Amino acid sequence: MNIKEHLSSLDKAGNLRRLPKIIQEGKWVIREDMRMLNLSSNDYLGLASGSDLQQEFLDICPKRDLRFSSSSSRLLTGNFPICEELEEMLSTAFGKEAALLFNSGYHANTGILPALSDKSTLIVADKLVHASLIDGMLLGSATFRRFPHQDLARLEKILEAEASQYEKVFVVVESVYSMDGDVTDLRHLVALKKKYPNVMLYVDEAHAIGVRGKNGLGIAEEQDCIADIDLLVGTFGKALASMGAYVVCTKEIREYLVNTMRPLIFSTALPPFQWAWTAFVFSRLKDFSERRDKLSSNSSYLASALNGKGGEISESHIVPLMVGDSAECIIRAEYLQRKGFYCMPVRPPTVPKGTSRIRFSLTANVEREELETLVDIIKTSLASSTLR
Repeated sequence: MNIKEHLSSLDKAGNLRRLPKIIQEGKWVIREDMRMLNLSSNDYLGLASGSDLQQEFLDICPKRDLRFSSSSSRLLTGNFPICEELEEMLSTAFGKEAALLFNSGYHANTGILPALSDKSTLIVADKLVHASLIDGMLLGSATFRRFPHQDLARLEKILEAEASQYEKVFVVVESVYSMDGDVTDLRHLVALKKKYPNVMLYVDEAHAIGVRGKNGLGIAEEQDCIADIDLLVGTFGKALASMGAYVVCTKEIREYLVNTMRPLIFSTALPPFQWAWTAFVFSRLKDFSERRDKLSSNSSYLASALNGKGGEISESHIVPLMVGDSAECIIRAEYLQRKGFYCMPVRPPTVPKGTSRIRFSLTANVEREELETLVDIIKTSLASSTLR
């Protein structure tokens, strides 16, 4: 591979990426003296950009947790009391036997599947699952298939034809898809799973935890099927304004992962201070219902306003404006930035070729009036032949 030529080809295709030089102030992003409303953040409840909750935590954080490095993996000296307290909090909240913490969602998804699968395993995943899940499948020795996005009829045909040939089958999906914002019918998957004794469900709730469900526990809570999902994975780095990830599962699976999951075994754990902040925020999820309601209302408004332009795809706080061509997508995103809205172009390989889009990632800090202004600007831009 010629690195220079590869970078050049990415640039010509409009797919070359650079790290943005930005400053964040609350819900605003400042870049090159432009002050823009942040519509690209995963801070869905607006907790990371606020200071009141952080100060409350600092005022009550126990001295034992004021440690800024774990200095070890959990299997050596990095298993602090707060880790197990948070795991107990998670398993109780979800009504599961056990929970296990990880450094990130990427660690979770690249580690769980390879640890639990072997050559007698089949993994069947939605075509649009996150790159970390694809990497997890590639790292293991299992056979894997991918079914067209949200095509559960096709999934059922794969299971009918192949499930009996394997000792174990994992069906892998996301509850809210990060680029389209659509939601999976988990109850349908549960009904399908019950037809096959060797099928297990792996559901990634990264973009739903904190945001959906009466208590903020995600789509599985909203659809009342937590008990029927074998591996329920979520992250703390989005709505919960922290870092790390978790899986809720059986005690047996937890113990097996502790003994076999390479990203867990060979990584320095996150510091106690981080887990303490996570536990503090998670314990207050029920208190954020007003933020969830506001986010839901504004998301519905934007999706409806962009109906026919990508909004019709969304069923969540992630709303795409479909463009298609990567170069054109960059132009339109830069235009909206000049108008005061920090929204980013999403291009291949993050999304399939020909489906580049501007991804609006809404937070509870955004006001309806700000979205109305955004919609007016988008409609004007779509009717114009030149963008200035």
